[in-house]
Amino acid sequence: MTRKNRFAAAIAIAAGTALLATGCSSGGAADEGDGKVTMTFWHNSTTGPGKAYWEDTVKAFEAKNPNVTVNIQAIQNEDLDGKLQTALNSGDGPDVFLQRGGGKLNAMINAGQLLDIKDSISADAKKSISAGTFSGYDAKDGTYAMPVAVLPEGIWYSQDLFDEAGIEGTPTTMDELNEDIAKLKESGVDPVAVGAKDAWPAAHWYYNFALRACSEKTLTGAAESLEFDDKCWTEAGKQLEDFNDTKPFNKGFLTTAAQQGAGSSAGLLANHKAAMELMGAWDPGVISSLTPDAKPLPDLGWFPFPAVDGGKGDPKSMMGGVDGYSCTAQAPKKACTDFLNFIVQKDNQEGYYKAFQAIPVNQDAQSVVSEPYLKSALAAYKEAPFVSQYLDTLYGQNVGNALNTSVVDVLAGKGTAKDIVTTTNQAAAKG
Repeated sequence: MTRKNRFAAAIAIAAGTALLATGCSSGGAADEGDGKVTMTFWHNSTTGPGKAYWEDTVKAFEAKNPNVTVNIQAIQNEDLDGKLQTALNSGDGPDVFLQRGGGKLNAMINAGQLLDIKDSISADAKKSISAGTFSGYDAKDGTYAMPVAVLPEGIWYSQDLFDEAGIEGTPTTMDELNEDIAKLKESGVDPVAVGAKDAWPAAHWYYNFALRACSEKTLTGAAESLEFDDKCWTEAGKQLEDFNDTKPFNKGFLTTAAQQGAGSSAGLLANHKAAMELMGAWDPGVISSLTPDAKPLPDLGWFPFPAVDGGKGDPKSMMGGVDGYSCTAQAPKKACTDFLNFIVQKDNQEGYYKAFQAIPVNQDAQSVVSEPYLKSALAAYKEAPFVSQYLDTLYGQNVGNALNTSVVDVLAGKGTAKDIVTTTNQAAAKG
């Protein structure tokens, strides 16, 4: 599965999208005269098992609901948000789509673009999915998306490359991570892959430094105030600068994509060209699609973002969130919410895990998770005192885009830690 699904879940949750035909219109679906319904479904799984999963799941839903037709459109993840925003604002949005959450979700709610599904969530879904998991999509006494996957973030790594570099265990502090990076360089491999061409993957490093430097109150409060004046924001930028000075990233990282092709950051890890990648828990599925045999990377491992000295954030706090799906306000309510309830049934959630190598939200389906790296990520997620949505999702699209771009500028030597704060505040002031 692809990103962003960045909850907030990044927060979106987070990552659907194009026009649908309903009768003669290109807008939302409608009940036709014979009682049949057509819906459009946008998701971001454009290749491999993920794409096949959604095709098979839609066919199964249609078989059980013969009066409903679901037209699928798979949208490349990096194109999804822009196309979705344009479609929703023009009134031509899909009926059901991948929901990022956070500020993006709130903007859609405020614009009256989403269906409140609170009263339509099935008893089985309420029983098998925790209330805390739903909470990321709760607002104004309603619920505006159905969660499908838990996506804690951390560092994914190649155990074989660690072994070859003489690294024992995994780093728990930044000093230890820097020591391991030096060993990996000596072994002749790029230590850390990052797809800075897409901006958001590089910005994840800043997000995690901010998670360590800033308190939970500061991070969550900024979602309301959109003010980034606490000194911790600049401190996080300085930590990013210091880390970047060690030259940890793959050659050409500024022009490297995140998830498309063997030369992407995920592809470099999949083909043992780089040893690590910081990413959410959709990454194993992306990596497996880019290995030479298109199968899971046998030596894949995971560890949480290391502790950083001196910050106000709890060292066990995490970036992460939940992927979910929303219905637009114009969608046929029963058909759309039936579809959302269907995709979180136990068997479909087990299929979701197998297709995406992602942790299902249905707790009855989580027993099928067998990979040690996913078990470790899930355990850390459950133990985390605070899980933050990805900041570009949490703070909304305009602020998030400015934040991501300013982080890449720092990594490219075109900006400073202070510039990140200045640029972000300027974007927030514009609304």
